[in-house]
Amino acid sequence: MHHSKISVDEHYHLCSRGVAKQNIFIDDRDYIRFLFLILYFQSPVNLFNLSRPVTSFVRSQTFNISPDIIEQIIKQRMIELNTFCLMPNHFHLIIREVEEGGTAKFMQRILTAYAKYFNTKYQRTGHVFENLYYAVHIEDNNQLLYVSAYVHKNPFDLKKNYENYPWSSFSDYSKTNKWGKFLNPEIILEQFDDEKDYAKWVRETSAKELEAEIEESLPELLEV
Repeated sequence: MHHSKISVDEHYHLCSRGVAKQNIFIDDRDYIRFLFLILYFQSPVNLFNLSRPVTSFVRSQTFNISPDIIEQIIKQRMIELNTFCLMPNHFHLIIREVEEGGTAKFMQRILTAYAKYFNTKYQRTGHVFENLYYAVHIEDNNQLLYVSAYVHKNPFDLKKNYENYPWSSFSDYSKTNKWGKFLNPEIILEQFDDEKDYAKWVRETSAKELEAEIEESLPELLEV
């Protein structure tokens, strides 16, 4: 059932949470900072001064990054991001491994960079995340669809309307993909007539069906 080794071209459901279930996102800027890390760190390209595009996004909700850098990141990507949802004390991603060892490098980079930012900002020390993260191999197309619905419906736990939740890729699936090539929803969307059709399917998929599908693939914990 589990792949102890993550394989190229396969899809994985990744999840990590705050140490002792503590919140890892306190304000909007934290969510945006983390979002930019999962977009940028798909490749080994080094980025200097992440606070500039973050500030610009806080101000205008626009994604300001030069086309050259985008091209460079896409060309050298180690993983491809398909789906995400950031919750107050944990996050979920669906990714495809593009390069051998890419997922491990990606997770290590985002968790380390974010922990450093978080500890500096909130004047604290020590771990921000649990030392282990989940990486569940997505075995087939059906599971890929169900996991995407599960990830997108996560904000229900916060009693929030998942359709307008700002920190998930649901609106990129159901309206417009605002991240361009940084996010690839196509692998899932191409199986539906259109965005509305996907949104309707997510809406109609019951929590019970989703939980059954997720519990069947109980996660394997990997060291960061």
